[in-house]
Amino acid sequence: MSTTTFLLERMQTPLGQMLLVSDEQQILRALDWWDYEVRMRELMRQQYKGTHIELRETQLSSPAALAMRAYFEGDLAAPDTLHIDTGGTVFQREVWHALRTVPAGQTLSYLELATRIGRPKAVRAVGLANGANPISIVLPCHRIIGSNRNLTGYGGGLFRKRWLLEHEKAAGFETASLPGFQGPLP
Repeated sequence: MSTTTFLLERMQTPLGQMLLVSDEQQILRALDWWDYEVRMRELMRQQYKGTHIELRETQLSSPAALAMRAYFEGDLAAPDTLHIDTGGTVFQREVWHALRTVPAGQTLSYLELATRIGRPKAVRAVGLANGANPISIVLPCHRIIGSNRNLTGYGGGLFRKRWLLEHEKAAGFETASLPGFQGPLP
């Protein structure tokens, strides 16, 4: 089994500590939250089968960290500039690519996303791929909601999904109009 070393940065955000994983070429491989680090590592093991992933902590600021700082400061398009690479299956990568086409301030249902990739009967598979997304926010799975317009699960916690959608309201989306949204975080 080969070993691949990725760099792990820890960055403070309004939603808690964010984990950013990049390769030596500074291509973003994973983005998750401190309280989901075990999940992030498991997703990486699943997506890079046959490869031992070693995460080496770094204090350097990657392009991903700079883009995420800009995002939290209001530049909602900053993550769109990042170079990313993922493992995963062909189907997962197809779903993740489609996620990146959903602009800030807009949402899609799982059915709409499945239809967008030409697989309207694959709603559950799209949901599973969405849940296995290794690069949250950059691959904006938080913008996918239920067909009834309710907020549904988010791998980083539903409170983060609500916050992210509220943060993106400047692009024309009002989360307060969604059933299941209780307003800004305290």
